[in-house]
Amino acid sequence: MSYDKSLVIEILQQINDSISLVKKRCSYAKIADDFLQNDEGLIKLDSICMRLIAIGEALKNIDKITGRKLLAQYPEIDWKSIKGIRDLLSHHYFDMDAEVIFGICKEHVEPLQNTISRMLDDLK
Repeated sequence: MSYDKSLVIEILQQINDSISLVKKRCSYAKIADDFLQNDEGLIKLDSICMRLIAIGEALKNIDKITGRKLLAQYPEIDWKSIKGIRDLLSHHYFDMDAEVIFGICKEHVEPLQNTISRMLDDLK
């Protein structure tokens, strides 16, 4: 299946930019509760969640554009879970747990960015 490679590259670059913002904003917190201590922390947490939603949505779009072929070439990332976080945050926002978001930032964001960077290199 053929797809618009330049569009996919553009979306991957947007994802990469969002991941960089998530990392920067998450560096505010040393523990998950830091997000809940004051307005600044809550603003950071909200903005991280918004970026995670955007990343999940963008990955869904890439899957659609590429006929589910591109993401499958990078099985080291649990794409289904990333897209699932998007659904969870979008539809159950008030159930969001700062500890879960903090864990995502600390454990999963860096490997995701590394893979997105590799995908960009592979497509160029």
